[in-house]
Amino acid sequence: MDNALVLIIEDESEIAEILETYFVREGFRTIMAGDGTIGLAHHHRLKPDLIILDVKLPGQDGYEVLAAVRRRGDTPVIMVTALAEDLDKLQALRIGADDYVVKPFNPLEVVARARAVLRRTMGRSSRQLIRIGPLTVDPDAYVASVDQPGGRSILELTRTEFRLLAYMAVSANRVFERSELVDACLPEGEALERTVDSHVSNLRRKLAAAGADGLLSGVRGVGYRLADRDG
Repeated sequence: MDNALVLIIEDESEIAEILETYFVREGFRTIMAGDGTIGLAHHHRLKPDLIILDVKLPGQDGYEVLAAVRRRGDTPVIMVTALAEDLDKLQALRIGADDYVVKPFNPLEVVARARAVLRRTMGRSSRQLIRIGPLTVDPDAYVASVDQPGGRSILELTRTEFRLLAYMAVSANRVFERSELVDACLPEGEALERTVDSHVSNLRRKLAAAGADGLLSGVRGVGYRLADRDG
């Protein structure tokens, strides 16, 4: 995490400079962009470790920039915006934001959230595929698939669904409490235990549709387990 490069895409220069000052003070490198087009060019050329992204930008707005970043890969993104409505937060998280901070904010909080996101995303050190029955999880490529008689079915998962799947796959057969899954896999702005149930429900549905029904199961009063049904 030391010396990580943070791309700040923010059109209000005063806010951008405040964020830059606090990130540099905490040991980060920074690059700034005043609009989405320049921000995407910096992202493509410099490969930052984290993006701080405003929603209301000239030209391409933050949601469009976020979608473009997600098409390219899994660079962590924290949205920073004056929009405080739940629908705005949900849209950002649905597209693939790792966290969401509402203006006015404490710059130290933004840095703290950045560290938390980087710990979560840079901490993925496994270079091996994880296999549980017909399921294969590639943590580095962010790909999960299910073996079928006619070939492989790639699972279309959200970032949070993939985090949950990969986290449980590392310790297959173990029962995970909801609180542990919240701390390990959910963005800070989404950290409610009942939210885990919604994500897991969607994940179970997608596994079942791909032919892996029964791999992910609930344990009443505790949480969830990912295990080979035939193992």
